[in-house]
Order: sequence, then structure tokens, then C-alpha cells
Amino acid sequence: MDIKADSLYREMQMLAAQTKTELTPSVNLQTNPSRENFADMLSSAINGVNEMQLHGRELTNRFEMGDPNLSLADVMVAKEKAGIAFEATVQVRNKVMEAYNKIMQMPV
Repeated sequence: MDIKADSLYREMQMLAAQTKTELTPSVNLQTNPSRENFADMLSSAINGVNEMQLHGRELTNRFEMGDPNLSLADVMVAKEKAGIAFEATVQVRNKVMEAYNKIMQMPV
């Protein structure tokens, strides 16, 4: 399979655009939606990373078993996407923890 940088770039842009639209909060003046929205967003992001990792693992197993429909490039791209998504999730977690620690150290 020929890996095209343009198609990968377009896919990344599409995922970024999808993320931006998912993050747009709905306005509800009666309750505080930020807690639920943040929890849903965080849960969705973690589930997405988990699905990418499971997909990469599945492709790896299929390739190792000799699936003729898979190329090494397919497997490597899936594993790399999962790795990048995981690293991004870890970095977001680190930034959230850093912000939390700074807030907790603020004098009241």
C-alpha cells in the first residue's frame, strides 16, 4: 500500500475539525454544564485513544497471522496513530494536573 502524506494530513485535519465541533458547548442557563461537558469530553477522548490502541493491536495480530489484505505500512500507521494519540492524552493530563496544582497553591 502506498502511504500518501496528503491523505494522512487531510485525515488529521478532519479529526481536528471534528474535535473542535464536539468541544462547542451548548448554552444552558439553568444548570452548570461545564462539569458534565468536561467529563464527557474527557471520557470520549480516553475511549477514542483506547479504540485506536485496540485497532492497532488487532491489525498487528492479523498481520502476524499472515493476513494477505494487510501491509506492514497499514499496521505501522495504525500503531503510530495510537502512539501519538496516547502521548497527546498524557500531555493533556500533565497540563491539567499542573494547572490543578497551581490553583491549589493559590492563597485564598
